[in-house]
Amino acid sequence: MAKKRPQTKAVKPQTADGEIPVVGAREPCPCGSGRRYKACHGRAAAHAVTERVQRPFEGLPNECDWVALRELVPAATVELKLKDGLPDDVPSVTLATVLPMAWPALRRDSGAVLLALQNDTTSGDLSRDIADTLRRALVAKPGSPVAAARVPADGPRLQDLLDLTAPFEPVIHSGFEFWIPDSAENASPEVAASLERANAAAIPTVKLTGVDAAYWCETPEKNHLRWVMPHPEEELLDALARLHAAGTSSLVEGTRLVGSFRAHGLMVPVWDLPRTMGAEECEKPAAEFAERLAAALATDAPLTADERRARGGLTNRQVTLS
Repeated sequence: MAKKRPQTKAVKPQTADGEIPVVGAREPCPCGSGRRYKACHGRAAAHAVTERVQRPFEGLPNECDWVALRELVPAATVELKLKDGLPDDVPSVTLATVLPMAWPALRRDSGAVLLALQNDTTSGDLSRDIADTLRRALVAKPGSPVAAARVPADGPRLQDLLDLTAPFEPVIHSGFEFWIPDSAENASPEVAASLERANAAAIPTVKLTGVDAAYWCETPEKNHLRWVMPHPEEELLDALARLHAAGTSSLVEGTRLVGSFRAHGLMVPVWDLPRTMGAEECEKPAAEFAERLAAALATDAPLTADERRARGGLTNRQVTLS
C-alpha cells in the first residue's frame, strides 16, 4: 500500500492588507488552507482571467474597424491617443495589425511605440490583454520588443487608457514596410525574413470610403467585400433575409452574398465579387445596399416563409472567427 503523506499544519501567511498574493498554481495557497493555490484562491482568479468577453472593443470609437483590423486586414496602422496624454519620452503610439516575430509590441529606438492587434492573448478579454501590453511598452527600454505576459484580472482595458474622443482612422498598407522606419537594409536577418514572409502572405485590401468598416480584398480565385456591421445579430439576420428573399441582397449583377463571419460579437457579411470588380467599383453599390439594409432593419413585420428559408440559409453559412 502507498504510504500516507504526513499531515502538516498550515502556516497562516502574514499579509499587510488581507489580500491573497498570487503564487504558482501548484504551490500552497497563501491563505493557509493547506490546499494548492489553483484549487483554492487561484480558482476564482483563473476564472476571472479566462472568462471570455464577447465584445472586447465595445465602447471604443469605430468598434467595427477594430474588429476588421483584428481579423480581416493584413497590414494596417492607426495612430492612438491616450486619455492622459503620452509620456515625455514617447513621441507616438501606433496600433499595427501585426509586428515582426509576432511581438506583442515594440519600443523603437526613438521611443515610439508600436502595438500589435493580431497576437494571441493570455486571457478571455482581448481589450485588457492589449492594454496591459501597451502599459508595459510605454516604459520598455527603447529599441526593444515587449514580450507576452500574464495579465492581471483587474487591470485596465483599452477603454480606460485611450482617448475615446480621438478619431480612429486606419491606414491600409500594401505590405509591412512600416515595421522598419528607415530602410529594410537596416533590419536584422530575423526581422528581414519575417518581413519577407509577411509580405508574401498579405492579401491586397482596400477600405471603402463611402460606408463604414467595409473592406474589399483580392484573393487568387475571386475578389470579396467583407463588411463589419454594428447591428445586433438577430436583427441583422432578419434584415439580410428580407433582402435575400426579395432578390436584393447582392451589390450589383455578378455579385453574391455568400455568408458571414461572426467576430468579437459582431457580424461580417461577405460578398463574392467578379475578378474585374475593384474597390472603386464597390463604392456606389455598397452605399445603395446600405440604404436598402437600413429600410429592412426598420421593418418589424414577421418574416414570411421565403424569408425564413433565406434566414436559415444565411445562418448555415456563418463562420465564427472568434
